[in-house]
Amino acid sequence: MEQTQLQAVWAQILDKMKEQLAPTAFNWLNPVQPLSLTDDTLELGTQNEMSKEWIAGHYQTFIEDAVKAVLGDPKVVLLTVMAEASTAGQEDAPVVVEAKNEKPAQGTLFPEGGAEAHAEVVAEPHIVAPGDNSSLNPKYTFDTFVTGKSNNFAHAAAMAVADKPGKTYNPFFMYGGVGLGKTHLMHAIGNRVLKNHPEMRVLYVSSEQFTNEIIQAIQQGTSDKFRQKYRNIDVLLIDDIQFISGKTSTQEEFFHTFNTLYDAQKQVILSSDRPPREVERLEERLRSRFEWGLTTDIQAPDLETRIAILKNKAQSDHFSVPDDVMVYIASRIDSNIRELEGALTRVVAYASLTKRTVNTDLVAEALKDIFPNGKAKEVTMDIIQEIVASYFKIKIEDLHSKKRTRNIAYPRQIAMYLCRDLTETSLPQIGQFFGGRDHTTVIHAYDKINQDKETDNRLKGILNELIDRIQKV
Repeated sequence: MEQTQLQAVWAQILDKMKEQLAPTAFNWLNPVQPLSLTDDTLELGTQNEMSKEWIAGHYQTFIEDAVKAVLGDPKVVLLTVMAEASTAGQEDAPVVVEAKNEKPAQGTLFPEGGAEAHAEVVAEPHIVAPGDNSSLNPKYTFDTFVTGKSNNFAHAAAMAVADKPGKTYNPFFMYGGVGLGKTHLMHAIGNRVLKNHPEMRVLYVSSEQFTNEIIQAIQQGTSDKFRQKYRNIDVLLIDDIQFISGKTSTQEEFFHTFNTLYDAQKQVILSSDRPPREVERLEERLRSRFEWGLTTDIQAPDLETRIAILKNKAQSDHFSVPDDVMVYIASRIDSNIRELEGALTRVVAYASLTKRTVNTDLVAEALKDIFPNGKAKEVTMDIIQEIVASYFKIKIEDLHSKKRTRNIAYPRQIAMYLCRDLTETSLPQIGQFFGGRDHTTVIHAYDKINQDKETDNRLKGILNELIDRIQKV
């Protein structure tokens, strides 16, 4: 596609997103450039790594939805950093503008902030009104958040904060790797607060936006308006707070903002990719305040949670995907939820464009650049129980339960047999895994299935099918 046509298509996509996103979102999206469009992929260029990560974390699903609406088919959206060499040495910000040498308001804003004096000048933000949800993503709610062992505590704590803002766990500090759900939980808190308390003022911003607004206040002499915005709200959510490290004037201003809100029993919610004690070049007075309330981490999701995330994605996007395909994808992408969901979108788009059925062979083909050399995961009991539960159309909890009905007990015995046969796990560990059972129960299950398969061709076929699915994973 010619560049002129590509620009026109991208303009339509941006217009489509304006129906759902607040105007401030386009401070990030307008600088994006369309690079290429193929049958299954749209490649977009960002100005730096910070922009790439922020857009991927906050707007990728909106872009994908808009692409599908404009072009008619789902496409994989790839984000690429443009002209990294030309921006080397600059601080991560979409546009670099020289700050004026104005004298700041007393005690808070300092223009001599080094690299901070070179930051994007964003459109002047509005003062937050009660019930204003323009900074929040309405798609990110507690109902759409998939919970599991890796995030149960953070999810429960976030709900407690949302139900009693300013009274429970203040400040609330979440940390974890990229793409694990921190941003989703932050928006979920904000959305729930406004649902329960429409009279409250809730503001969600990134640390970069916070910094850029400070620079703008310095340049335009509007520090009073800046303080009026940030110190007269009920719930402040700042994402990726680690990026204020080393920024003197940003930390100074946030220190006073934090104190004002905390003293007024207003809720402060922060997210980071690491705990407060590990954020380098963070002032000690801020570090200690971040640890005053509750600090919780979000781990990479386990296999069961990853499969649940894929099922949730498939349901919300009306994808028809077999369970064994979900297991296949989830067993190979184990650290990043956005990458996990992106892989599913890519598979469905690939199947649609090639007019083929979604199966594990197609997945291997569609994701060959993600899974080079056909690298397989080690067979684990988690994988075995997922395959068995999917095959017999029962819940994983049933395999762990005390239920003894044949439609549950026999699949459980088969799962135990496969765990004994395909892994190096000890008998006591297998028993513990299946609801805290004794190792003698595992021995009985193994012996029964081993004996039955010699005379039951149907069972032998089931075992062969299950082993084949497990080995494909």
